[in-house]
Amino acid sequence: MSQRIRGVLAPVVTPFKSDLAPDNQRFIAHCKWLLSQNCGLAVFGTNSEANSLSMKERAMLLDELVAAGVDPSRMMPGTGCCSIMETVKLTAQAVEHGCAGVLMLPPFYYKDVDQEGLYRYFSEVVQRVGDARLKIYLYHIPPVAVVGITIGLVERLLAAYPNAIAGMKDSSGDWNNTKTFLDAFAVRARHDDSATGRAVSLHPRGSNDLEMDTQTSFDVFVGSESFLLAGMRNGVVGTISATANVNPAAIHELYVECFRSQTSDIEHQTSKMERQQADLDVVRRVFSSRKFPSMIAALKQAIAIYTDDPAWRTVRPPLVELTPEQAKTLAAELKAIGFTMPGVGKES
Repeated sequence: MSQRIRGVLAPVVTPFKSDLAPDNQRFIAHCKWLLSQNCGLAVFGTNSEANSLSMKERAMLLDELVAAGVDPSRMMPGTGCCSIMETVKLTAQAVEHGCAGVLMLPPFYYKDVDQEGLYRYFSEVVQRVGDARLKIYLYHIPPVAVVGITIGLVERLLAAYPNAIAGMKDSSGDWNNTKTFLDAFAVRARHDDSATGRAVSLHPRGSNDLEMDTQTSFDVFVGSESFLLAGMRNGVVGTISATANVNPAAIHELYVECFRSQTSDIEHQTSKMERQQADLDVVRRVFSSRKFPSMIAALKQAIAIYTDDPAWRTVRPPLVELTPEQAKTLAAELKAIGFTMPGVGKES
């Protein structure tokens, strides 16, 4: 593979029917809308309620997406489970479908495990999948999983499996942690073409992919667009962000602008990018407000509002949906900032 998935990806929210079964058709429609907004698909992430889905349900939804004509090269499914065997099955399925990579949580139930145990877990997955196409993006989200990814673990995995370990998503919420990983793997995370030293050009289709030789790169994604501008200035390759589910085009515009800044008026471009970042932060703050039971529920409520489809409100227990009063508050706050979701709910 000479290309890696980059740019803006959404941990796609999973719609449920009234009986809490996954709603395939709404899921496919939302994925197609996201792609139309230049947003890749990190299906089965944290905001997808992935750990409230069974392995069978995840596998079924991925099969349905591919059967519906959704391009697997724009996908990075979450496949990390506490069970090695389930992780292997989901990962092998993603590879067989031609997905660009997989986003893999560490096994998170047992806490304070030895780094040797985490190394063995990922090593077993790589060996059991046994496919040269495998690209693993390690998922660091200590606020939720508690079990994290360390510099030492990444170094050891890269030494053993340099082609399979493709990068990571840092959802620590700590820019200093992201910067530590970027500094540790700076040579592997450059945006410049390895042969010419020139800046990488955007993919001609305008997608979130970039054309470059990335076989040996270690790509770092930030877990929130709030870190996108700072991250792009320091070598990150994009963001996998919850709010990309509802604000994908604006996040993608900042991502693209960061590359344009390499060849244009830096002072003017910097000012524009900082305004874009500030606007993104305003939207993010609305959805992450503690006045709502969860960001996932707020995102689903917003989709319900802008698609005029109340079924989108449904979350699986233990999560709960917004109350009618909370829903009114969210709608009013989004209206106050001029928020829109162009084209959502229409056939893509």
